[in-house]
Amino acid sequence: MQLPAPLLRRNPHSHKNTFGHVLVIAGSKSMLGAGALSSLAAMRSGAGLVTLGVPQSLNIAAQKKISSVVMTWPLPETKEQSFSLASFQKIEKKLSKFQALTIGPGLSQNPSTQKLIRKIISELKIPMIIDADALNALSKNTSSLIKIKEMKILTPHLGEMARLTGLSKKHIEANKLKVAKNFAKKYHCILLLKGHRTVVVAPDGKIYVNKTGNVGLATAGSGDVLTGIIAAFLAQGLSGFNAARWGAYVHGKAGDIAAKEKGRASLIATDIIENISAVLKDRKPRT
Repeated sequence: MQLPAPLLRRNPHSHKNTFGHVLVIAGSKSMLGAGALSSLAAMRSGAGLVTLGVPQSLNIAAQKKISSVVMTWPLPETKEQSFSLASFQKIEKKLSKFQALTIGPGLSQNPSTQKLIRKIISELKIPMIIDADALNALSKNTSSLIKIKEMKILTPHLGEMARLTGLSKKHIEANKLKVAKNFAKKYHCILLLKGHRTVVVAPDGKIYVNKTGNVGLATAGSGDVLTGIIAAFLAQGLSGFNAARWGAYVHGKAGDIAAKEKGRASLIATDIIENISAVLKDRKPRT
């Protein structure tokens, strides 16, 4: 199965804007690494440009954590150094610059930040990936998902899915495909349910079950890397379903390569990022 055409870089006249601009809204005082991982993963996955939005007092610290190829954008913050609701107007004003938005990694449970998350999800017209703390905010008002018809990709693990649905983790694990299909159809979103044999489901019932990956991927920051990969694929023009399924495939395959090199027990999130290029270099990867 060949990689999708937008990822093959065949047009010699392309430039950085051809491959999209990703906005990552992530990080707080004690979780800046989450945004750094998502941003670097997006760059390594082919996005032409990546901007990491951060609470304004953490901007210099964020710049030290990320590569010089990622831009930072300081935004209004709370006293606890997380994003404040006042960030919304600034993000909305510049939204047209971006082709995809990732929101959630390391954002914290601060009430003002949670309000910002729900406002972004329900009001901004841009394809977005919703993960981590954004899923936790969403679980308090899932109807936010259907206020705008713009494509949204949710990437919960079992615990987050339990909070979103009110179902037990045990029930979800035993009925993974059914639960995922019902949720994707009800809320008209792409659902990527993480875990062993990650499943991706579209509102129209399309299903992809991922066969790459290993237990070494159960490490801090691994999910942040996945959201960055998916965002890059969205920005490059893939559909929501294809961005999610190829994101799951590439993330898992990069983890498999890293595990052979480092061992499963020693695998960390940056090892996944370092091996994304090996997967994308293979024009006809095996699934």
